[in-house]
Amino acid sequence: MPTTPDPVPEAPVRAAPPGGRALAVAKRLAEHALWTRVAVQRRWESRRGGERSRPAPCPPTDVLGRRADWEAAVAECRRLRLPLHHDRPKNWDALGAVATVLDLCRVPSRPGGLAVLDAGSARYSPVLPWLRLYGLGDLVGNNLEFGTDVRRDGVLFRYGDITATDFPDGRFDAVTCMSVIEHGVPLEPFLAESARILAPGGVLVVSTDYDQDPPDTTGITMYGQQVHIFSPDEIRDLVATAGRHGLALVGELALDHAERPVHWKRTGLDYTFLRLTFRRAG
Repeated sequence: MPTTPDPVPEAPVRAAPPGGRALAVAKRLAEHALWTRVAVQRRWESRRGGERSRPAPCPPTDVLGRRADWEAAVAECRRLRLPLHHDRPKNWDALGAVATVLDLCRVPSRPGGLAVLDAGSARYSPVLPWLRLYGLGDLVGNNLEFGTDVRRDGVLFRYGDITATDFPDGRFDAVTCMSVIEHGVPLEPFLAESARILAPGGVLVVSTDYDQDPPDTTGITMYGQQVHIFSPDEIRDLVATAGRHGLALVGELALDHAERPVHWKRTGLDYTFLRLTFRRAG
């Protein structure tokens, strides 16, 4: 009897980069400039010898309360010779994420040291380049926009859905996710997947747009989604959902802020950032 051939698997559908061709070209140029600097700087620091200074301690869970706070983060990045994100307030949450990973993660005995995934990464964003400068060698970024696998100074960038990855259980010691979840990410699948791919005792660091009294974003869309700024109640719900998946909040949940130090020029909105750190049970 004739047999029916097995169906050919469908290729993954990759999201179009937001912002159009001109912005995509600008981002690609920024990406190459960043990674060229990182490679050159690593070689220079290796020849120079000595250990890199680490970021000053910071709360693992925190709210960006004042403009002076992100200005201090920018100054700290300059002191540490870390290449700055062009959107200056984003250096606050990125520096906090890197400091938290370096401080809270137990260094495993396997080759490569700490394994870190930057979920929803961009190849020009700072977390993975900064961790590379601190000597980490097992670094991965994934994003629905990525096509063919790309390596930058040993860091792997590959296609991936942060709510349903193909990584094995316990693959990473840390997962970072910077300014991603506000763009329509289903939170429960994301938190469940983060818990699955984290090793016992591993940490998840998430940052997002936040306001203690969020502005009305009705009718304001960016990147194909309505703009969303998390409220205190939504953050409390997120923390509770994380807890149901074995992710315990590290630090105090601070939700008040004195200023709205972040301005999104393209939307005219003023708000702030929130950074949350969770540890997987075990």
